Amino acid sequence: MTHAAPPRRSALLFIDSLKLGGAERVTLQWAEWLSEAGWNVTLLTSKPASHDFYPVPTGLRRLREPGLLASLDRALFWPLKLLRLRKLLRREQPDLLIGMTTLPSIKLALAAIGLSSRLVISERNYPPARPLAWRWRLLRRLAYPRADLHLVQTQGIAQWLHQRGLARRTAVLPNAIVWPIPQLAPQLTPEAFVPSGQKMILAVGTKLHQKGFDRLVAAFAGLQADFPDWSLVILGIEDEPYRGVNQAARLRQLMGPDSSRLVLPGNVGNVGDWYKASDLFVLSSRFEGYPNVLLEAMASGLACLAVDCPTGPSDLIDSGVNGWLVSQQVASNDMAPPLRRALEDVAAREAFASKAQAVRQSNAPESLRPVFLDLMGSL
Repeated sequence: MTHAAPPRRSALLFIDSLKLGGAERVTLQWAEWLSEAGWNVTLLTSKPASHDFYPVPTGLRRLREPGLLASLDRALFWPLKLLRLRKLLRREQPDLLIGMTTLPSIKLALAAIGLSSRLVISERNYPPARPLAWRWRLLRRLAYPRADLHLVQTQGIAQWLHQRGLARRTAVLPNAIVWPIPQLAPQLTPEAFVPSGQKMILAVGTKLHQKGFDRLVAAFAGLQADFPDWSLVILGIEDEPYRGVNQAARLRQLMGPDSSRLVLPGNVGNVGDWYKASDLFVLSSRFEGYPNVLLEAMASGLACLAVDCPTGPSDLIDSGVNGWLVSQQVASNDMAPPLRRALEDVAAREAFASKAQAVRQSNAPESLRPVFLDLMGSL
């Protein structure tokens, strides 16, 4: 007598978009892990595919969150949008729902009330660092305790959720490093932007304020006369308005009259080539979740200087052993002294670069994938 194979379980992951960013990469990685393990996987995004930076892997289904007519007031008709999302969930009937980042998680949790789907919420930043408007705080209070699991990157985020009664169960899963780093479009070569013979300080990110690029650029501007053979390269900042601010123009303004050694190539798909070509990586962030760019830089064998912001850098860097950690207070006042030390200390840069590569093993997908799948399978 033959037995029918058990039906494949289904999962739906919801995020705002697949734009350039760490949360977006992790979303695709988790979706791939589930698909490879035999799950039917659907990616749900608020933004259309035209906003994508990352390609959707083969075998994953893609849907867009039901929207409203542009003429309707978004705040007034928000409950209608939530009802449309609920209708989509009732139609799809996924066994597992995963909300990625704060607002998609809140919407998913509220739309799924009374449904049989298991719910996972994944905060991707340290919540107090990005205060919500009062309405979203109230909705988070209603939504978050409904999750069957909060899957977070650091113990600091888990503690914050527990202390405020927002989570019944948490699990900590750091980000995995895919090695070698995938090559995507656009392909821009460092040699086309940085003159031969110039050493490179590298930073990566799309949000000036969160990533603290203002304080990094201000520090480098004060040091550039003493280090004429160094350039500062920031990947991810486009020369166009972001939320009403031209971030590239703002950074050039901070450099003063001579901004020739501030290099802003914009978005690049071959970031691994830039890590290899650089001499120092700086994470100047005001807050993080678990910084993928720091993880990638360390895996690339690049000496790293990071602000000890909440949360993530101290989980990766043992200061004085495999990199430098700078306190938030020092970074807020003046990043120039620690940056100067890093530029001057060649021996430390070489020693830290060698030891930093250990993250290739500690954060290998082969180690973290089974933990993730066991957690999802247990729900």
